[in-house]
Amino acid sequence: MTSPTAQYTDFSKDVIGRYVCNGLDEALRSTSGRPDAKPFDVVIVGGGSFGGAAAQHLLYSDTFRNHRILVLEAGPFLFGEHVQNLPAIGLVAPGPTTVDPGVPRAEVWGLPWRTDVPLGFPGLAYCIGGRSVFFGGWSPELLDAEMPAAVWPRQVVQDLKTKYFAQAAEQIGVDQTNDFVFGAMHEGLRQLLFDGLGTVAAAMPLAQLPPPPWPVSANGIEKLEAPLAVQGGPPRPGFFALNKFSSVPLIIRAARAAWVESGGDDIKKRLMVVPNCHVTRLETSISQGVGEIVTVHTSHGPVSLPRRGVVVLAAGTIENARLALVSFGGTLGYDLIGTNLVSHMRSNLTFRLPREVLPGLIGRDLETSALFVKCRRTHPGDNSVSHFHLQITAAGRTATDTPDSEAQLFQQIPDIDTIDRFRQADENNIVMTIRGVAELQAGNPATHVTLSSETDEFGIPRAFVSINPNANDGDTWNAMDGASDAVRQIFAAVAGSTDLARNRDGLGTTHHEAGTLRMGVSPAQSVTTPNARFHHVLNAYVAGPALLPTMGSPNPMLSGVALARRLAEHLVAPLDPPALEVGFQWLFDGTQASLANWQQAGPGIFDYDPNEKVITARPGGDIGLFFFTGSGFSDFTLRLQFRVDSRNDNSGVFVRFRDPRQPPPLGLNDPRIAGNPAWLAVDTSFEIQIDEMAQPDQADMHRTGAVYAIPIGGGAGQQIYARGSALQPGEWNDYEIQVVGETYDVRLNGFQTAHFINTDPARGMPASLDLLSGYIGLQTHTGAVSFRAVRIQG
Repeated sequence: MTSPTAQYTDFSKDVIGRYVCNGLDEALRSTSGRPDAKPFDVVIVGGGSFGGAAAQHLLYSDTFRNHRILVLEAGPFLFGEHVQNLPAIGLVAPGPTTVDPGVPRAEVWGLPWRTDVPLGFPGLAYCIGGRSVFFGGWSPELLDAEMPAAVWPRQVVQDLKTKYFAQAAEQIGVDQTNDFVFGAMHEGLRQLLFDGLGTVAAAMPLAQLPPPPWPVSANGIEKLEAPLAVQGGPPRPGFFALNKFSSVPLIIRAARAAWVESGGDDIKKRLMVVPNCHVTRLETSISQGVGEIVTVHTSHGPVSLPRRGVVVLAAGTIENARLALVSFGGTLGYDLIGTNLVSHMRSNLTFRLPREVLPGLIGRDLETSALFVKCRRTHPGDNSVSHFHLQITAAGRTATDTPDSEAQLFQQIPDIDTIDRFRQADENNIVMTIRGVAELQAGNPATHVTLSSETDEFGIPRAFVSINPNANDGDTWNAMDGASDAVRQIFAAVAGSTDLARNRDGLGTTHHEAGTLRMGVSPAQSVTTPNARFHHVLNAYVAGPALLPTMGSPNPMLSGVALARRLAEHLVAPLDPPALEVGFQWLFDGTQASLANWQQAGPGIFDYDPNEKVITARPGGDIGLFFFTGSGFSDFTLRLQFRVDSRNDNSGVFVRFRDPRQPPPLGLNDPRIAGNPAWLAVDTSFEIQIDEMAQPDQADMHRTGAVYAIPIGGGAGQQIYARGSALQPGEWNDYEIQVVGETYDVRLNGFQTAHFINTDPARGMPASLDLLSGYIGLQTHTGAVSFRAVRIQG
């Protein structure tokens, strides 16, 4: 049982841990025992870099305060902020290893996976905040070219560029130029680099780079400033500086806000953080290849999910993939899990420059500098492009100092004695390090995460990680090292230089794994949807760089935080209907007035909710139809949104049917029409189906996204069908139905599910050939299916 009060150790009292965290027993106890007790409907696996960011933004975005969030972290509470915000604590990330020793390294580090990568990996920081407590801080933004349209969902890129990159930059502290890196040496080195950048063949011209969040002069020299996740100044008057980013202060703030809001009543707390709680597997029920998590199993017992409860995987790129592999067997798309692993290649070049490289320097203390150069490499074999960048650090050093270019960077110095020692140092040389960071190309089948034959301490298979660069990756690495030499020559040209060290880091040492659960529109080519949900697991989401289709050269902290904030808003914030696109007209815009051109045929009910501005189809004794009476249509593109309440719900969209107010055409002798004119739509048009269970026979021609009951195949009168992402009850989905001549194309959430060429002259008559045909309507059949934003072009 968790102690209700802060506990003493031999040296301290665990006040912060007790004030921020709960035990799992406390969390589970808060879900029952009173009429107002509620279960946790959002469970986040991992309280590290991105789980913490997601949890905090979930709490603050939940304006209706009707969600409960449970964060399960495998490690303890360690520090209250980034380790470099603590004065000379002396705890750093350990070096790489291939086999975990079974006890934590550097207090909290462990390697849960096995690998054939030479040198291995440092592993994961098992603590609240995870690797964000130790991360280096270099956080540039992805370029457009690093998010290619062929693999990145268009809406995701648009959201990142218009909103979430900026929010994440402000959150982690890269939205302003470095107020803590300044001085004559920094400005002099920056000017030298600017003047000589044209000699670096791989360097991208500054004019081709987008403007950073900070002000830029006409020549763009400020684009060479290092994008560091540090804020030395306060964000507003009266506030303290944010210092170097980690997710721990976010978690502390959110947990305490939840406590204050609840008045100390655990049952009313909307957020609980449980450390030392290892999630072992996700118990998943599976039907027709679609999974739904029902229980989260942990080292301290199970956590049951309520109806519509969701799980967010935020345990790190490799562990997220492992958890999915051990939990989602039997779901569609399972074979894609763990593929597309990407990481970074990294090189280091350290050299010494005499202070005469900058003749104008005065004073003995040369101080420090940090600069950044973005580069790219076009590969001669296939003309593909890879990106890399150079992180340049420099520090003034004396003749007897260790050659450390970061000796005066990322330091929390609380005493004036140490500061005075730096000021009085007689520094006669500059030590500079150029660290190159390059992307591995995505989609390499030899680089992946699979399950190992070895099990962990809980009897669950470990992950096995393989990274095998391709020929283009080797070309990129060579180009990056060449660019580092060219940049060194810019500085050495003035007064010479002395090389001190040169090395390439192991492929597993960068902490920058990504891509194993990549997002995309197509379930056949990606693991998760553009909304970060597994295509075929209804209630499993992902936070962090595992979602990235490609990595680019940046540290994934900025993109990971941006996607975590985007996911948080998707889970709890109401989704507004889409705006009317150019060239489209409303058939139903959510207003009562727009219903004047709609009429019901047959039984059932079509409810209008003026608050939510939606139509909900509810069944009667037979099928029913709600159709637009304004006119029929010929060639058109129809767009609408729909939402199912249950996986068993059944509805559809009829296109190009005969006006049900008119008698059937000659030769149509369906006796059902006399008692229910909705059957006229069935006989004279085509239905675009909404039915996740594909009743009555589970055949795909009866499934969501299909042209109903049209046989599947490539022959005449058959449809080509591809199954889309599973529909999550309660979530809005987009349908686009395009009809041109006799060709029907259907897209579900941007993914083409059906292509059909009609060969039946009695069905799908356009209004151009028959003014009594070409009508569009919604069906009621089973359950409650809601519709909104119905619009058409044509």
